[in-house]
Amino acid sequence: MKILETPEKLAKMIDHTNLKPDATLKDMEKLCDEAQKYGFATVCVNPANVKYASNLLEKTDIKVCTVIGFPFGANTSKIKFFEAKDAIASGASELDMVINIGALKSGLYDELKKDIDGVIVASEGAVVKVIIETGALTDEEIVKVSEIVKESGADFIKTSTGIGYPGARIKDIMLIRKTLGASVNVKASGGIKDLKTALDMIKAGATRIGTSSGIKIMEEMEKIRESQ
Repeated sequence: MKILETPEKLAKMIDHTNLKPDATLKDMEKLCDEAQKYGFATVCVNPANVKYASNLLEKTDIKVCTVIGFPFGANTSKIKFFEAKDAIASGASELDMVINIGALKSGLYDELKKDIDGVIVASEGAVVKVIIETGALTDEEIVKVSEIVKESGADFIKTSTGIGYPGARIKDIMLIRKTLGASVNVKASGGIKDLKTALDMIKAGATRIGTSSGIKIMEEMEKIRESQ
């Protein structure tokens, strides 16, 4: 396996994730310790754990990412706005919001963009990643929502929640890149459990990887580096 990324560069492309509903404070401590050990970009946690993770990582360069409207995106725009405001106040630096998928499929594009715009306003300049749930969409819908996300000024398009639908797929990342070029970052998430899959996503155009298998991926990379 030919690897172009260094371990340090790859680690900075990973959001080290634990979004399990039964995650404990000990799980959060473990996640944050691992993030510091490997130098991951962020830890991605549920909103209830943002303040705790933020306190643990206060003196590090590891950011805290959380999810908004997760996992179905079916909250009202007002709820997403206040959820985002609360997350920022609790110490989040990056917000991964789920779009109103039903609005997209109904052709309610103004409502969809309003949903995204509200989170961007509430983010107060923090990084916003827009989860479009590619596994639920047609190619035409992926193209349309990608254009809306670009227009909104969000920092990233994120492929998937990893819940209820297929996760990140190479073809979807390539379609987003074909539609937008390099104008918006792409986070691949959902089902990325090994080094090969992570590297395939990056090759297709992903600039961030969301995974709960970050340790396994880094250990695989270290073994390959040691053998070269």
